[in-house]
Amino acid sequence: MFPINLDLSRLSVALVGNDQPTLNRLHQLDGDGARYVTVYSDNPIPELAQQAGDRLKPYLPNSTDINAASILFIVGIEHDKAAELAAMAKAVGTIANVEDVKEYCDFFSPARVQRGDLMITVSTNGHSPRLAGRIRRAIEKWLVPGWDQRLRELSHQREKWKADGADMPTLLRKTDEYIDQRGWLP
Repeated sequence: MFPINLDLSRLSVALVGNDQPTLNRLHQLDGDGARYVTVYSDNPIPELAQQAGDRLKPYLPNSTDINAASILFIVGIEHDKAAELAAMAKAVGTIANVEDVKEYCDFFSPARVQRGDLMITVSTNGHSPRLAGRIRRAIEKWLVPGWDQRLRELSHQREKWKADGADMPTLLRKTDEYIDQRGWLP
């Protein structure tokens, strides 16, 4: 697996599902700034229909629908249908994630802790999402909310050093010194 962060404000996302876990994923996508989300649901719970609004298509996607998406999330769909949708995605070059069915996934959504632009993720490559979640909760206790301000402060300082002509080795050294002087990390 190769970890990356995707800018969901620039990519089209297809979300397939009917139930609360699908609604949870939609909330996550919306919260992460996904701008081009289409929700496919042939039997949505009322809350999902409401949250999706005019993004809702009241059917499961076909290959043309999947081809129009960069990313496909399949949540809580019966196994055989999920396998069929994942195969369609593979055929048209759309990356897919079938929640909790590792063999159909081209990628996994890691557990994460976020403090502004500082994001730490934990992945088990689909082997144990529960373990990733527990590690995430442990990191949350350590990574206090003030880390967002620390990152902004360090970014501002780094820009000053760059403007003063610091090269990469100097930036690395100054960054380490700045962090150490403030006791931010053990």
